[in-house]
Amino acid sequence: MSHPHPDLQLPGPLAPGALRIVPLGGLGEVGRNMTVFEYDGKLLIIDCGVLFPEDHQPGVDLILPDFDYISDRLNDIEAIVLTHGHEDHIGAVPYLLRLRRDIPLVGSQLTLAFLEAKLKEHRINPNLQPVSEGQRRKFGAFDLEFVAVNHSIPDALAVAVRTPAGSILHTGDFKMDQLPLDGRITDLRAFARLGEEGIDLFMVDSTNAEVPGFTVAEREIGPVLDGVFTRADGRIVVASFSSHVHRVQQVLDAANAHGRRVALVGRSMVRNMTIAAELGYLHVPDGVLIDVKKIDDLPDDRVVLMCTGSQGEPMAALSRIANRDHRVSVGPGDTVILASSLIPGNENAVFRIINGLIRLGAKVVHQSNARVHVSGHASAGELLYCYNIVRPKNVMPVHGEIRHLVANGALAVSTGVPPERVVLAEDGVVVDLIKGKARIAGAVPCGYVYVDGSSVGGVTEAELKDRRILGEEGFISIFAVVDSSTGKVVSGPQLHARGVAEDDAKLAEIVPELTKALSEATAGGTADTHQLQQVIRRVVGRWASTRLRRRPMIIPVVVEA
Repeated sequence: MSHPHPDLQLPGPLAPGALRIVPLGGLGEVGRNMTVFEYDGKLLIIDCGVLFPEDHQPGVDLILPDFDYISDRLNDIEAIVLTHGHEDHIGAVPYLLRLRRDIPLVGSQLTLAFLEAKLKEHRINPNLQPVSEGQRRKFGAFDLEFVAVNHSIPDALAVAVRTPAGSILHTGDFKMDQLPLDGRITDLRAFARLGEEGIDLFMVDSTNAEVPGFTVAEREIGPVLDGVFTRADGRIVVASFSSHVHRVQQVLDAANAHGRRVALVGRSMVRNMTIAAELGYLHVPDGVLIDVKKIDDLPDDRVVLMCTGSQGEPMAALSRIANRDHRVSVGPGDTVILASSLIPGNENAVFRIINGLIRLGAKVVHQSNARVHVSGHASAGELLYCYNIVRPKNVMPVHGEIRHLVANGALAVSTGVPPERVVLAEDGVVVDLIKGKARIAGAVPCGYVYVDGSSVGGVTEAELKDRRILGEEGFISIFAVVDSSTGKVVSGPQLHARGVAEDDAKLAEIVPELTKALSEATAGGTADTHQLQQVIRRVVGRWASTRLRRRPMIIPVVVEA
């Protein structure tokens, strides 16, 4: 298996008649999925999603793919194809459309409906191109065929991309549930037909490649939910992704069977389920849904709340409920169900919420103690079936951390794909398909782009490091006034600390040493305020390290009088 080298250079010009594939996100992480295809000077994009921040990225709201690679080629983009409506596949579209608003957006009915509602909030009127499985659409040299796949959201699609350079099959996120709730299975007959035609590059979802066997069917969750509802005496709160239509359907059905009413909590949950119901993807039993404002009019054993926040997001409904910062409250006798899997990196945040809910007296049911969620991704057994059905010439694992990509590549090799035909790439690594052979051609810069409030890309890694230092070590500010004519210190130095776990009295012991260092510096002819600030930083930093065993941020201010 060919693997990217850390010293990859920028790729050369694309050879005539070749196809270039550049992943800008989703390879080496779970989320931020985006891949750019180039043929004959034109571009096709598959997916454009976001990644949610982890604890070591304080203050960040979202993480976007790096659009720099295509920012000066926006007019070459033929279309953006969206495989399904999850945030890690559509969430960054509004930010790309800010650069060019009329890019055609291609996807299934539900996917585009979720996206359109999001774009309204950004005041963008999109160019929507709805498609369904079995259809073929041509955008420039890219001849696309859409194939039904089963996932944890309805209306997901795989995409076959035919070009003069060869044919690609991109699975999107998928699994092979043989008894799906909506009856829409992954179309393996289409996979086989495309394989017979010849797939030069198979781009395969890797998220569950390390998991042996087959992903459990969604239908197995229904009886578990029914059992939880039977045993629950008080309120039931169910937390899930705001786009998980199947899970919401199961909760509505269980509530209806047990005489409970359901209130949707969270703006994205209300928005998405309203869209799903209007389009016929969600079937709401008569009289089951109520407004959240009316839940206090009902006894607790007749209430179900369906909310967001299953990944521990600090501003989502469940986190606020756990922190008693929401109009909805839980306590002894209530049951909370976390109906989703843990996204890597979110474990601490989720366990913090579970502990907070238990502290309030609620019973918490989650994936570790009951089967209240199944994955939306194909496990190793299903991936083996796909490789044997498609028989691709080349394989490029996508969607997952490095360990997932490597495991997926090993599965491909075990089915007979030559190791040299399995390309393990990371974000930014350029892969060229030339005369039926996929090879790594170089790499392009591909960093994280942080959304912080209204700022997009304004936060750098250096600033995040400063935030981490402030959060973990605190800061010490030092103020001193220097006589501009004599160079002597005429006021200060005054020290103040925040987050250092020491009062200002403790800081007083460094003042004599600091005053001496400044006096020696000015006596030696140092009058520049910047140089004096560096003197302060060195002295205080050394003292904080040896006496406090801390490395706080040191902010010296020297002014001339």
